[in-house]
Amino acid sequence: MSSPSPPGLAPGRPGAAEGARPLTVIRLMGPAFVAAVAYVDPGNVATNITAGARYGYLLVWVVVGASAMAMLVQYLSAKLTIATGRTLPEMCAHRFGRGTRLALWAQAEIVAMATDLAEVVGGAVALHLLFGIPLLPGGLITGLASWLVIVVQSRRGQRPFEAVVAGLLAVVLIGFLYDAFSGGFSAGGVASGIVPRFAGGDSLLLACGIVGATVMPHAIYLHGALVRDRHGDFLGAKRRLLAATRLDVTAAMSTAAVVNLAMLVVGAATLGVGAGDSIEAAHGGLAAALGPLPAMLFAVALLASGFAATSVGTYAGAVILEGFVGRTFPLAVRRLLTLVPALAVLALGAEPGRALVLSQVVLSFGIPFALWPLVAFTGRREVMGDLVNGRVTTVCAVVAASVSTLLNAALLWLTVAG
Repeated sequence: MSSPSPPGLAPGRPGAAEGARPLTVIRLMGPAFVAAVAYVDPGNVATNITAGARYGYLLVWVVVGASAMAMLVQYLSAKLTIATGRTLPEMCAHRFGRGTRLALWAQAEIVAMATDLAEVVGGAVALHLLFGIPLLPGGLITGLASWLVIVVQSRRGQRPFEAVVAGLLAVVLIGFLYDAFSGGFSAGGVASGIVPRFAGGDSLLLACGIVGATVMPHAIYLHGALVRDRHGDFLGAKRRLLAATRLDVTAAMSTAAVVNLAMLVVGAATLGVGAGDSIEAAHGGLAAALGPLPAMLFAVALLASGFAATSVGTYAGAVILEGFVGRTFPLAVRRLLTLVPALAVLALGAEPGRALVLSQVVLSFGIPFALWPLVAFTGRREVMGDLVNGRVTTVCAVVAASVSTLLNAALLWLTVAG
């Protein structure tokens, strides 16, 4: 599947409808909210719930810092495409040799499969909690639902797709905010959690997991395609589009940050240390402490995050394949490629919570391979022209890439050592 454009708008070319009307900031917003779904997927639920249950509000600062990092990274991904007309995978294919290009593609495909694993497993767990559906059929239903959402994008264009995904994001936001406030969280605890600190090696491991679940490689590859498929190049209006994108990313990633913080708060306020830290334990703890409605909303939010995130992941997979290799596959084939490993894990009876955590470990491998090329490209005037990063932006981007790389290296080392 190629990353299809809205009707009448070919990638890389401005649409007639857009050229006929003023390019207002509000009308240019939307793509970042699709990318933001990747930041509130079931992998985030697992890591944030675990962090809250084990350490209370200790790792609030990690959620805030990772969210700020994600905001910068997604902005740079969109900026690269606005300046060059190419997505990050396309730019890698254009600038790197064949061996490097194929190696980057191979690891990106593994990342896409790990992403789908977390999202399909999370959707299956949610269907089991809500309706008692066994995990394997639940995974199939989740895969089918994501396929239907992508069909909307293929046939109806980008705006209806954005509306569907934004609606699912709203369900996730409402569900977790309701549960966080119902649980009676401590505002003072949240404030104290802003101060960076750890409480031993396991808290460092969880901090790395939060970063690995928050800075998502497939969303970095995807964001430029979302902007291009929605807007085309907007020749002559790039700076206006860039300003709108900055606002779009700020609003969308701030929403994702609030959701992630609410997840951690649910774990801290409702479960507490020693109460269990799995998704199932969170659901049971909510039911025991607050009643059936918060527990149901938790499961519904988890289901919405699984449906939305796996749809976005399928879209990202198509962008990765087309960008790095220049090939396209039919939608059903692309969906099947990343769905099979997730269904295999469910069929083998793997423990869902552990499968979610391990998927985040795999994702951590992919973060540096997406971040460092992005930082390098957006810092070069010969690539970006007048939209090249300023010195402050470049420094912040290098710091973000370095921190993410070091934390994820620590995650991998601690995982192997443990």
